[in-house]
Amino acid sequence: MYTIGILDFVFEEDKHDHDVFHHEVQLFDKSTQKVFYDKLTYIYLEMPKFTKTEAELETHFEKWLYVLKNLEDLSKRPAKLQEKIFEKLFKQAEIANYTEQEYTEYEQSLKVYRDLKNSIDTAFDEGIAQGILQTARKMKQAGVAVEIIVQTTGLNMQEVETL
Repeated sequence: MYTIGILDFVFEEDKHDHDVFHHEVQLFDKSTQKVFYDKLTYIYLEMPKFTKTEAELETHFEKWLYVLKNLEDLSKRPAKLQEKIFEKLFKQAEIANYTEQEYTEYEQSLKVYRDLKNSIDTAFDEGIAQGILQTARKMKQAGVAVEIIVQTTGLNMQEVETL
């Protein structure tokens, strides 16, 4: 289990070490002189110590830290953060900045979209079902054995017999 603390301050004991901002900590049992439980880890990120610029970003980890630290100051998506993994984050950030009216309009457009999609999906499923029945009818009219129609269409014996 991991607990991650994203800190907007620097640990007092650590304030002179400007290079180390990422700490992985485990509990230590003083009586046994061993790690208490190796599956329990605390990660602390001292964000004031993360000072990389956009141009210096190399890893996904650094890019995520940059976004977390600078998101509220970004007016547009930086060139180094054009990867698909950041797409949803920036879309959500954009939505979070909507005015109340914009957000209401956004929610209404989502509802219209979802209703339309559900209608299309339902119509598609109904069309598939009708197509299966039509195929089964034609197979039955052509004298194909009921067992083969059942096996081919997925209908049950009673459904085929009532066609």
